Amino acid sequence: MAPKVLMVAEKPSIALSIASALSGGRMSTRKGSTDVHEFDGMFQGSHAFFKVTSVIGHVLSVDFPPAYQNWEGTDPMDLFSAPVLRSECNPKAHIRRHLSQEARGCTYLVLWLDCDREGENICYEVIDCTGIPENEVGRRIFRAKFSSVTEKDILDAMNNLVLPNKNEALAVDARQEIDLKVGVAFTRFQTRYFQGKYGNLDSRVISYGPCQTPTLGFCVQRYQQITTFKPEKFWSLKTYVIKDGNEIQLEWDRKKLFDFDVTVMFQKMVASDGVLKVTDISVKEECKARPSGLNTVNLLKVASSALGIGPQTAMHLAERLYTQGFISYPRTESTAYPSSFDFRSALAALVHNPLWTNDVRTLLDAGYVKPKQGHDAGDHPPVTPMRLATEEALGTDAWRLYQYICQHFIGTISPDCRYTRTSIEFASGGETFHCVGYRVTSKGFTSIMPWLAVSENNVPAFKKGDTVNIHKIDIYEGSTSPPDYLSESELISLMEKNGIGTDASIPVHVNNICERNYVQVNSGRRLVPTPLGTTLIRGYQCIDADLCLPDIRRFIEQQITLVSKGEADHLQVVQHVLQQFMQKYSYFVKKIENMDALFEAQFSPLADSGRLLSKCGKCARYMKYISTQPMRLYCVTCEDVYYLPQNGSIKLYKEIICPLDGFELLLFSMVGPDAKSFPLCPFCYNSPPFEGIDKLFGALKLDDTGKVGKGAGMPCFLCLHPTCKQSMITQGVCACPECTGTLILHPVSAPKWRLYCNKCNCIVLLPQAAHKIATTDKKCPTCESTIIEVDFNKKTTPLKDGATLHEGCILCDELLHSLIEMKHGKSFFMRRGRGRGRGRGRGRGSSHGRGRRGNSRHDDPKMSFRDF
Repeated sequence: MAPKVLMVAEKPSIALSIASALSGGRMSTRKGSTDVHEFDGMFQGSHAFFKVTSVIGHVLSVDFPPAYQNWEGTDPMDLFSAPVLRSECNPKAHIRRHLSQEARGCTYLVLWLDCDREGENICYEVIDCTGIPENEVGRRIFRAKFSSVTEKDILDAMNNLVLPNKNEALAVDARQEIDLKVGVAFTRFQTRYFQGKYGNLDSRVISYGPCQTPTLGFCVQRYQQITTFKPEKFWSLKTYVIKDGNEIQLEWDRKKLFDFDVTVMFQKMVASDGVLKVTDISVKEECKARPSGLNTVNLLKVASSALGIGPQTAMHLAERLYTQGFISYPRTESTAYPSSFDFRSALAALVHNPLWTNDVRTLLDAGYVKPKQGHDAGDHPPVTPMRLATEEALGTDAWRLYQYICQHFIGTISPDCRYTRTSIEFASGGETFHCVGYRVTSKGFTSIMPWLAVSENNVPAFKKGDTVNIHKIDIYEGSTSPPDYLSESELISLMEKNGIGTDASIPVHVNNICERNYVQVNSGRRLVPTPLGTTLIRGYQCIDADLCLPDIRRFIEQQITLVSKGEADHLQVVQHVLQQFMQKYSYFVKKIENMDALFEAQFSPLADSGRLLSKCGKCARYMKYISTQPMRLYCVTCEDVYYLPQNGSIKLYKEIICPLDGFELLLFSMVGPDAKSFPLCPFCYNSPPFEGIDKLFGALKLDDTGKVGKGAGMPCFLCLHPTCKQSMITQGVCACPECTGTLILHPVSAPKWRLYCNKCNCIVLLPQAAHKIATTDKKCPTCESTIIEVDFNKKTTPLKDGATLHEGCILCDELLHSLIEMKHGKSFFMRRGRGRGRGRGRGRGSSHGRGRRGNSRHDDPKMSFRDF
């Protein structure tokens, strides 16, 4: 029997390209968690059966165990020594099962993950998921190294398989653990401290990050230079002569002076002379060098400064161009091409685009120039176009980025731009002046990159010793101006220079400080710090400036690089760095009043923020609703803060009192036509009263990513109170067919009555325009779902003899079942996979509630409930 070879790529599109290239297009494809492409071929000199599939980025994520997830119950200091778990990324849990199943019976595993450190790390995640032991590396496990998804590169990689690099994978592990523990510890402390005191911070999380915070520090440093700048007046001489009927302005060699009287003195000296004598004429042949190869950082800088595309968006566009086969791998630090690079083939692929066909044909006919010797980081060649594209196929922004990549590549192998520089020097009254002219003799690479062209400026013909009368001499008054706010391009340069982030993570850090309201992007893509961003950095400077300076991160990156080279133990590096940050965290907590004094001067106390909304169950006084991020309630009397669901609207819910704690219920409504609304008790939401609820939905973490809202606890649709009219026990109807949740009667959906799942985004439309729909305390004898009572509208009732009242089970009652439909809406909770388990509460044990799997019907936005 022929051996089986499993090949795993990082994305489905790359898996398809690999399979197509290796099979010559003769393959079959079957559906799975990700597609599996199968074909016969040769491997290690023998016939083999190939299966090519993919992951979707990282399979495993790094996080704390459940015991450390609760903000209130965990001291952030304990996080530095807490264990970490590597578990399936929630949306991708099916990938692990998929890889395990596909690896069964396979003799060989070939890893086609992206060729960078993150890719090496994912290699070992895949190895772990397949169950093939790591000691089989080199015997059964191989690594494919490639820089593009062209057929040539794929075939070359297949013929030159190497071994996965464990050290690079461990370097990523080290960085992930350091960033997780440091970021979460500082973030939790800061967020709880400041959001518990101030109401107008307008940020869901007051985060800290070893990369993010120094990135913000650069922006605030420039802001401080601007605000502390004091303009100073200066004066300069502007001298003019007439030559061949044209007025020419000469530049003063002293440029400018900061003393007006001295400037007037020089003006009088020159004016009294009255003539200018040509003292020297210099004519030089000069050249403007062609650019080096394009690496990631330079691509991001150009995208921001010239194309107006932010670094995060630019990186996404570049990755899409790569997966579609239009460019080589976009994450590279190298600007030098390998000696074996086939420039002629790359040029030939671009020849038919009319925008640059003349330039390309010239290079193909006359011969291209060897690229400049750039920096070889040993990772990937520079970003290079691999095949021709059109604007219609790519879309506007992707096309603009692709067009620049093509022009830059053509420019790297084009001749240098050559020009003649003519400089003429004049003297008068002891002062010297000059004028300079430029004449281009060969455009070179500027033909394809015209924005870098040398501006021509012809000067009149003079001879040494000539004299010319001064037409006029003026004094120009100006004043020094402050620097402008940092542009994204300048910030990226500073990050690269100071070792903040990698070519892949730089866009993420820039995007984070924008998303968290630390800076705002103004015209020209310049970054203006907000009061929150400025106050944070000033606070770090008051307590421990190292926290916002790049020095520590630069040291961390140096140590991680040693790990990647096998020159340092990753566990020792992690332990050493965390020990440093533990000491800094302890000192930071002790001195937090220094930062708090700055916050107090900038932001309003909670007591002065928001508006009165609902009564506190402890003191029976009205609490204040603060609508700025993060939305929360504050009781001035008890000095307690209650966090609420984010990204929606809050209002009082019928003045209903929670039977557990006496707090008034609120109604949270999401945004959108199919969005959910649900009641919640502020106290129960922050302190779930029933065992198990907190583990499922409570106190979701707010780590350095800041993507999960604080306090996502127990709304009423999860409450297990047996008699409360808002609880899951009372309002739950049956098990959700899509997940392990329960379908709940929507509290305020009339006249468009509906059920919604308390876990996923499943929505069931009930008979529309009914006068009233309510749950009863009865159960269906067949499936144990809750019987609902429908009071139909008299004009549209489907009942005989004009009757309007009807009771029944939506699963078993044929009339009700025929009147309902299923569709999908926007879920408040992150989906936790489409499990096969039964729902919670009413409907437990229902065979109907389990649903049918094995097809893609759940992707249909609107369909009959019976289909499930």
